[in-house]
Amino acid sequence: MKTITNISIIFCSLIAMSMLPLKVYAQVTVGITVRDAPPELPVYNQPECPVDGYLWEPGYWAYGDDGYYWVPGVWVNPPQNGYLWTPCYWGFSGGLYGFYGGYWGPHVGFYGGVNYGFGYGGSGYYGGRWQGGHFRYNTAVVNVNRSVIHNTYADRSVISHNSASRASFNGPGGVRSNPSAQEKVAMKENHVQSTSEQSSHQKAASTNRSQFSTVNRGHPATTAVNKVNQQRATHQVTKQSQPARSAPRAQPARQTQSHGGGSGGHASGRHK
Repeated sequence: MKTITNISIIFCSLIAMSMLPLKVYAQVTVGITVRDAPPELPVYNQPECPVDGYLWEPGYWAYGDDGYYWVPGVWVNPPQNGYLWTPCYWGFSGGLYGFYGGYWGPHVGFYGGVNYGFGYGGSGYYGGRWQGGHFRYNTAVVNVNRSVIHNTYADRSVISHNSASRASFNGPGGVRSNPSAQEKVAMKENHVQSTSEQSSHQKAASTNRSQFSTVNRGHPATTAVNKVNQQRATHQVTKQSQPARSAPRAQPARQTQSHGGGSGGHASGRHK
């Protein structure tokens, strides 16, 4: 049964923003609102990073005409050196779940406190850092092909051994988290939307019936791929497998190189 709100784009945006005062900041927009909660995050293994300089975009639940579908996690080429990815997230308020698109920027902003794992433990990013014009990967939390990637280090201090939540949204029944002072600053910076590569990756998932929760019951056929349009994929593993790694909230994502932002904004979805 479809449960998406049947109101206009502009009106839906205004209503959603008024009902989500704690989660709406400069350059943050609600892409779509629905009445049903997104499924839990699947537990999966991360494929190796195939190219030096690629960054991880964690998998997420998106929404289409036939309900929620899983967009596999993937290694992608950032729009420019020095930029980091802030993942998208769902936020609940006023009886609706609003989708906040991800974006590129010099620092990681707020992504709802959702623990996507692999360096995205709910706040900041601990999977690596830019240094000297190159990205260094923290192999304590991310998986890389060391035959082609040599800019690595291992910092296990960022790993939390507490039980990781698999909730995929912010709000009652999910993750209860508000932006930190650092995240608020990052949210006001200039941002770059999802790249064309990322957009085509999501579109491909939206046309694959096996990725829809109505078909897979929360267990998508493909959970992650190493590159966009690549067939080398990973699948969901059992609940007994290692949960997504999380990181202490107190430590900011470290970065030694910063650049000015590009065009502001987020990848937006549709309102129904």
